[in-house]
Amino acid sequence: MKGAVRNFVQDRGGLELQPTAIHTTKGAILLTFGYSYPIKRRFEELATQAMLFDDISPDADVSRPLQDFSRIAHERLASRSEGDFPEIQAWRRTFAKMGLKPTQYRCAAEALLRRFRKEQSLPTIHPLVDLCNAVSIAFAIPVAIFDTAKIQGHLEVRLAEGNEVYETFSGDIETPEAGEVIFADRAGHAHARRWSNRQSGRSVIRPETASVLIVAEALHDEATADLLRLRAVLEKALSDVWPLGRITEVFTP
Repeated sequence: MKGAVRNFVQDRGGLELQPTAIHTTKGAILLTFGYSYPIKRRFEELATQAMLFDDISPDADVSRPLQDFSRIAHERLASRSEGDFPEIQAWRRTFAKMGLKPTQYRCAAEALLRRFRKEQSLPTIHPLVDLCNAVSIAFAIPVAIFDTAKIQGHLEVRLAEGNEVYETFSGDIETPEAGEVIFADRAGHAHARRWSNRQSGRSVIRPETASVLIVAEALHDEATADLLRLRAVLEKALSDVWPLGRITEVFTP
């Protein structure tokens, strides 16, 4: 097979924001993803690209795309710090709007860029994680990756009710405060806290992970166009590295 297989799914929920169904290649619904109405209403500038990618393996070589994306990040950081990027400034405004101190709680892309600027590299974790992290710093846009096997039913970006369970990378359990923006599934598992600040250890990518949900989000003026470019280059990189992989793109209104 030449290139990854692409299956397209369109969310037609309109203002009701019905969740977009993400299907396996055999047609069975694996999970759904979307945003609650309060989130869409409060952050109208939000743009999103999401896709399901399966048939991945932990032994792939991503050295070439990592070099390419790292070079782009180097070039951007050579002229100004990450805090001056419009993409990061938009996320800082969003965090402030959520009642968070932007320099204390940073979106994942800013945290990666800060580390990259200081250390000139990022740690090696898993080929897919490394690839998405590299894309994230090249575009200064958070790219979240969730192991679909760890998500139960609908995954939604919504306000916490105060009874969800969040598992840290070290295995500790936390309970997000009511009103905090989280990624949550129907079982009450919080898969990310403070929106794009910190992902849960529950759905982190592991060597045995076979299928993932990738979500890229932005709120700056050129967010829609930049996310389309991000999707295109990420799809190409995924197809080059995992030629037998399958991509299911998810469009949210």
